Amino acid sequence: MTTRQAIQVGTKTVKPLLSLNSVEARKRVLNLYKAWYRQVPHIVKDYDIPKSEEQCREKLKELFLKNKDVTDIRVVDMLVIKGQMELKETVKLWKQKGHIMSYFKPTEEPKPKDFLSKFFSGNE
Repeated sequence: MTTRQAIQVGTKTVKPLLSLNSVEARKRVLNLYKAWYRQVPHIVKDYDIPKSEEQCREKLKELFLKNKDVTDIRVVDMLVIKGQMELKETVKLWKQKGHIMSYFKPTEEPKPKDFLSKFFSGNE
């Protein structure tokens, strides 16, 4: 067996989830971002959360930028699928106010350091 044949046997071709290339994956991400962006006013009104539309849009941008360094197309597609599921659950009002507010918790409230603060906040 030659080296080329060994490489062909050792490599596995995987099927794409949705996108065939990075350009198509980028379009899907942008479309998902725009869909979320358009729904922000409805989410603020329907869930009656104590946040403004600007704060929600900033959080949306932060959550999308958190995954900006992901380059694997299959991973990007999986994140897009999960984002679409989250959007559908949010728009259909299958979530509760606490689920929406949980997006704001990690950045606004610093994690407690000492034992009593952890105990009172309910963290380990």
